[in-house]
Amino acid sequence: MTTEAVARPAATILLLRDGAEGLEVFMVVRHHAIDFAAGALVFPGGRVDEHDQAFAAGGVPDMAFRIAAIRETFEECGVLLARPAGSDRLVDAAQLRFVEDEHRADLAAGRVRFDTVLTAHGLVPAVDLLVPFAHWITPAHQPKRYDTRFYLAAAPSEHLAVHDGHESVDSVWMTPARVLADTEAGRFKLVFATQMNLVRLGRSGTVAEAMEAARASDVVTVLPQMIKAEGTQRRLVIPVEAGYGGPEFVVDNPPAS
Repeated sequence: MTTEAVARPAATILLLRDGAEGLEVFMVVRHHAIDFAAGALVFPGGRVDEHDQAFAAGGVPDMAFRIAAIRETFEECGVLLARPAGSDRLVDAAQLRFVEDEHRADLAAGRVRFDTVLTAHGLVPAVDLLVPFAHWITPAHQPKRYDTRFYLAAAPSEHLAVHDGHESVDSVWMTPARVLADTEAGRFKLVFATQMNLVRLGRSGTVAEAMEAARASDVVTVLPQMIKAEGTQRRLVIPVEAGYGGPEFVVDNPPAS
């Protein structure tokens, strides 16, 4: 009997900005040697670890996911959604460069804890800036599974988002429509959850519209069920209440793992 893989908690942030062609989202290309979504275009994010859990103790129910999302975004692209304690303004560019130079590599390598880094610089995570957007769980038949919370956040104008060169090897700011079109043309690879979240995000024309729509919507958990496979195509069913435009989709892109 095959044992079903446990879905490990994970979190990701869709960093948003208003561009010349409308709403843009920041995405990174995963390294081809990584065993989950290798080579795919994804939003910055990763696993919720035990230190995130400890840091979140006593907070709101999804606090550990929010902490992990902020930490992973800093590790992967250098954007730090944190404030000096007692301030309503995010860390400025000068302090961000100092924190990044001192700690980003060690944090990504697991040699230092995120709470230790923030405390050392008098910072607190700006968890209130994250707007819940989606909740996806990798299908049961996959060998590596994640229970992932997706959040929206407006990208700080002073923070330069750029891939880390290790887990991610390239990065782009693009409209959801352009990402989807370029994927269709073969330029990018997307996993199903990323594709569907881009479709949904693309219904908004500005950051403000996207945030307002997310705040007005309930987050419905999506655990895709495969009902049929033909060649490279899979037929997947998801809850229509999740807001992706229907209950059934034919997918011809590769599984995440």
